[in-house]
Amino acid sequence: MQALFVGFICVCLLLASARARTAKRLNGIRPALYPGLFAFGDSILDTGNNNLLTTVMKSNFPPYGKDFAGHEPTGRFTNGQVPSDLIASKLGIKDLLPAYLSPKLSSEELLTGVCFASVSSGYDRLTSEVWSVMTIQDQLDLFKDYKKKLQAITDTERAAKIIGESIYIVCSGSNDFANTYFSSPLRRAEYDVSAYTSFLVNSASSFLEELYNLGTREIAVVGLPPLGCLPSQRTLAGGIPRDCVSSYNQASENYNVKLSREVEILQKKFVGATIIYIDIYQKLLHLIQDPSKYGFEESSKGCCGTGELEAGVLCNEKSTLCSDDSKYVFWDSFHPTEKAYEILVDELVHEILGHP
Repeated sequence: MQALFVGFICVCLLLASARARTAKRLNGIRPALYPGLFAFGDSILDTGNNNLLTTVMKSNFPPYGKDFAGHEPTGRFTNGQVPSDLIASKLGIKDLLPAYLSPKLSSEELLTGVCFASVSSGYDRLTSEVWSVMTIQDQLDLFKDYKKKLQAITDTERAAKIIGESIYIVCSGSNDFANTYFSSPLRRAEYDVSAYTSFLVNSASSFLEELYNLGTREIAVVGLPPLGCLPSQRTLAGGIPRDCVSSYNQASENYNVKLSREVEILQKKFVGATIIYIDIYQKLLHLIQDPSKYGFEESSKGCCGTGELEAGVLCNEKSTLCSDDSKYVFWDSFHPTEKAYEILVDELVHEILGHP
């Protein structure tokens, strides 16, 4: 299973690189701040790529998509839109970010960005291989393929502008801990928590460098959320009271400190580029610990089924649903509801756009 919503905040990443553009956005004008948006990572951003893969890690069936346009289950792991869509919309690029593997993808859509993310993927190759989904390197290979298609449908100058001036969001790492490290003895036999966080950060750094070498210049990379407070992790390791698992949260914090430092190093190394680290740990923790402040009533379990362990195929047409998903922070045991995503995206995008 893919862990997190975490990603979701990835969304926020959009760094407003110019005061003028920021002023226009905050004054209510919605110009496209970037020519396109591109997403890499896991289920927080995947808008349907896994539908085309031979894997059980899919959500192209009800009740997923319950509140999506036409009540359509598109492969997004929530009841409606995911952060990829919300970011694209708030930046004035387009309403939805299509999956690159979608058979319905048009040439026009290619011009404004696509999603390469894959549910259950991670920086650790083992994470993706176990569930037969795309590795982060596979996603990078798809981006190379995308560049060839782009050059075939538009002129060289415009293609270069799209690649060089678009915003790139990278949200990954949650599945590596939730589905690989904490759930299997294989990696724990090789690494302690500190060593594994270093391993993942090194993998993330290599990916970001490759992405930069392919011509990208505006990159936002998201840290981990408080993994121990996800409904599924509470059920699996939080004891009878289903408390947040402190050791899991500490692993997230350890990883985030190292990733933020690595991003600082890469910012100095990447000439002519802007790369930022987005820390979503505290923001998500506040939402979980004080749900009523944000209009929610339940944050320890999801809306689907018991809400304590169901996700993916375990959340299906036969599952019972909560009476009002707008009162829930989580849709299933791993992923937030669209409403939760919207609140977090609004807050974070405003914060970033208001930053010099």
